[in-house]
Amino acid sequence: MFWEEPYSKEFAAKVVSVEGQAVVLDQTLFYPRGGGVACDTGTLNGSKVHETTKADDKILHTLEAPGSLNVGDNVTGRVDWERRHRLMKMHTAGHLLSSLFYSKANCRITGNQIDVDRSRMDFDLESFDRGQIEGYVTEANELIRRDAPVKTYFLGREEALKLPDMVKLAEAAPPAEAKLRIVEIEGVDRQADGGLHVSHLKEIGQIQLLKLENKGKTNRRLYYDLIEKGPTSSPDSAQARPTLAT
Repeated sequence: MFWEEPYSKEFAAKVVSVEGQAVVLDQTLFYPRGGGVACDTGTLNGSKVHETTKADDKILHTLEAPGSLNVGDNVTGRVDWERRHRLMKMHTAGHLLSSLFYSKANCRITGNQIDVDRSRMDFDLESFDRGQIEGYVTEANELIRRDAPVKTYFLGREEALKLPDMVKLAEAAPPAEAKLRIVEIEGVDRQADGGLHVSHLKEIGQIQLLKLENKGKTNRRLYYDLIEKGPTSSPDSAQARPTLAT
């Protein structure tokens, strides 16, 4: 359901199994942790879900109060929408940045961590050029300002991998599935990806570059946050100079 209805906040389901503190449902809106992206949290019948994970093709909803649900129970699930939407924006911002690093400097992503407080990207850039990296962030924010739709769809694996620039990860191949889920920022980028994303770039707000680190010969690390749109957001704050660690 999280793929089909990423903007939904509430759903009905039935408990099909109980595994320790975790329950498995017949359907769910909760996105499980994976691929460097943090998971959804929320409630099931009022019991707090503090972690969602995937194991053996099952999605496990770990409850704060074990034993509160049993097999066969009908439940109402509620996703923590503020957290979900923040992660969607962070993830789409990461795709936008990775597309610019790839198209402008021919570098791939070597690692990532998408979270609500701040996110990071590791990438294989030959020279550690602060101005170059800041320029990509500025360009990403200009693309956000111009806006573009973000859509998802499925393609056959063979067909998808024939498309240029589909994979921007340095060492990870798409899953061995017959069909791959594609996330496309219209006119900007497309990647095989299983995560949740906003429907338009303008939802992101602004990307704020927090910190840069030199992690090795060609491995660089970038930390970023988002500045939400609103009366309290200062345009100048988005241009704050990042910390450069060597």
